[in-house]
Amino acid sequence: MMKDNNLVRHLDACETMGSATTICSDKTGTLTKNRMTVTQIYGLKQHFRDMKDFSPSSDFLKLLADAIAVNSGYTSQIIEQHEGDSHPIHVGNKTECGLLGMLLSLKVSYQKIRQDNPQDSLLKVYTFNSARKSMSTVVALPDGTKRLYTKGASETILKLGLKSREKFSPISFLRSKYINKYIIKTVVEPMACDALRTLCIAYKDIPADVEPDYDDEVSFINNLTCIAITGIEDAVRDEVPDAIAKCQKAGITVRMVTGDQIMTARSIALKCGIIKPGDDFLVMETREFNKRIRNEEGLIDQKLLDKVWPQLRVLARSSPTDKHTLVKGIIDSELPGAAEVVAVTGDGTNDGPALRKADVGFAMGIAGTDVAKESSDIILTDDNFTSIVKAVMWGRNVYDGIAKFLQFQLTVNVVAIIIAFTSACIIMSSPLKAIQLLWVNLIMDTFASLALATEMPTEDLLNRKPYGRTKPLISPMMARNILGHAVYQLIVLYSILFAGPLFLHLESADWSNEKKSKEPNDHYTVVFNVFVLMQCFNEINCRKIHGERNVFKGIFTNALFVGIVVGTIIAQVLIVQFGSIVTFTVGLSWDLWLWSVAFGLGSLVWGQVLNCIPAEKLPDCLSWGDTTEDYSNKEIMQSYPKPAPGEGGAELDTSAQSAPSQNAPADNRSRVLWVRGVTRIQQQIRVVDTWKELNPGVSNERRPSVYSGGVGMAGRNVNDFMHTNTEVFPDIDDDEE
Repeated sequence: MMKDNNLVRHLDACETMGSATTICSDKTGTLTKNRMTVTQIYGLKQHFRDMKDFSPSSDFLKLLADAIAVNSGYTSQIIEQHEGDSHPIHVGNKTECGLLGMLLSLKVSYQKIRQDNPQDSLLKVYTFNSARKSMSTVVALPDGTKRLYTKGASETILKLGLKSREKFSPISFLRSKYINKYIIKTVVEPMACDALRTLCIAYKDIPADVEPDYDDEVSFINNLTCIAITGIEDAVRDEVPDAIAKCQKAGITVRMVTGDQIMTARSIALKCGIIKPGDDFLVMETREFNKRIRNEEGLIDQKLLDKVWPQLRVLARSSPTDKHTLVKGIIDSELPGAAEVVAVTGDGTNDGPALRKADVGFAMGIAGTDVAKESSDIILTDDNFTSIVKAVMWGRNVYDGIAKFLQFQLTVNVVAIIIAFTSACIIMSSPLKAIQLLWVNLIMDTFASLALATEMPTEDLLNRKPYGRTKPLISPMMARNILGHAVYQLIVLYSILFAGPLFLHLESADWSNEKKSKEPNDHYTVVFNVFVLMQCFNEINCRKIHGERNVFKGIFTNALFVGIVVGTIIAQVLIVQFGSIVTFTVGLSWDLWLWSVAFGLGSLVWGQVLNCIPAEKLPDCLSWGDTTEDYSNKEIMQSYPKPAPGEGGAELDTSAQSAPSQNAPADNRSRVLWVRGVTRIQQQIRVVDTWKELNPGVSNERRPSVYSGGVGMAGRNVNDFMHTNTEVFPDIDDDEE
């Protein structure tokens, strides 16, 4: 799987992925190339749909370049490996790199602007987060004037009291109350329909004699002057539409959860094939999503959520909290027959709760944060959706490998136990001796597991529906094959055991002569030989467990399987012909070998006969091992602490709450927060104790100790609060990265 760009952190996630029925995927970098390019711009009172036509004046270009170069992370850079490199390396935030690339195409050096405005000269920086959906930077101009640069989601910036400037503004002829509606209809939505991410770039000047209140962010970032609105293209990966089509063919529903504007999200979803023209699936923003799933008290109601998620395909303007709500709602669905196995992708710090809640969490290896990677089960080293499809193939292959081996092993066990027990009761002696059963056990366990579990995954695995959460371990088709082949083998072995001397001209074993029955003879040797050869050929039957007719398809792609089967047959010939008293065998003639091979090949013919029996008509009692329990390896957190607004959380903090139900567990939110607080206290105590050990001569007289020797809280030891069964969750950095 590592060669297929899947770094597995939890082994059981491989098998679970084979049962996935839903994939909630991010857009940027997963479905798209994550290589941003500005293809359209609105400025100078014009909408330029081709950047080649955009030729701004020097004053406008300087203002635009300063707003982009300064108001961005200085770690975001475009590195050319050689002069004139057509595909330079984008380092840092990809959206900012797209804007910087536009400056380079306009022959403007953003590095020179940054050199003139070093980071330590910036007066204030408001970093981007998912609640604000914007980034702002304050700089000092040479004349003492302070200038605020802002960039962010167009509809967000347009709401910040946008005003016009005759010299630069594209909207100077509009009154402010019409700006929002007009610009969105004539600029933002057309760009979004072209699958472009829109960013509004604005500024504001503060007189030198005015000292702004930087802490009052809402009042300070207001009354802005628009510079330009850019349309940034993030092209869909070439292989993604085909990969999504494979998922849909495999019975897996793909849902896109993105922070983009709804028109952009719909356009990308159409290009990817997540939705198709004429479909009645839902494409909605999180505001409408939260409105539909909450009751009158503002709490999430699972019954209301169950009315939304089955038809939902695209969730736009979503936050990490909304993603967690969706994943949790699908997994905890109360719809009849709903037992969804959910996989989710994430790259941000705040995606941790959703990654933990999902049955399989995929973190981005390139764009993902350390918190996201630690919360995941599998890391995509190439951030590509096609790698998820490969993980599905590997998961189904692992599941099928277990099922193949189980079918083969149970068939051998059933036949060996019945033949040994009945013959011991009837003829007072087992035709299969201990040393022979050891050889059979070696075939059954070691060699068979290697042969059947090493099949490479193929795209044929995607031609059937997923197993789901409640699939029986032994399906009716497997039970049919196990019992059917057991019946065939028992009929053959009993015929040889009791009628072999008649039609095979064997030496009849004298069952009444105890001494003679313990000597090797051709009668018992044929029984043993036929039994082993039937297992070897039945091993070929077990390569296909879904009713496929051609059991030889792809057999030569697995050299280990061919080697084990051929090696087993060769070893069997040597054991029979030269084992003698050691293996309780005698050498067989050519005609007996031909009979033995014929009975073995009969397993292949009998397998074709069994395939004529439809598994759908078999009784349900033949299936075994179904379960409704969650086999995910996660520590499911029913009330994971959510980030507060302004710290990367959602606008609606109440999304962490859900409506109480009759069977809902007690809310442990307070206990979780309390335990986290105690954990932090423990860490502080360790730091203080370590400092005391390293500085034994420092006096503590001036500073009375609150904690002494790990004791606090009125003399009680903090460790007394920490019970062995208490879940302690790691601290979460709520800042958007």
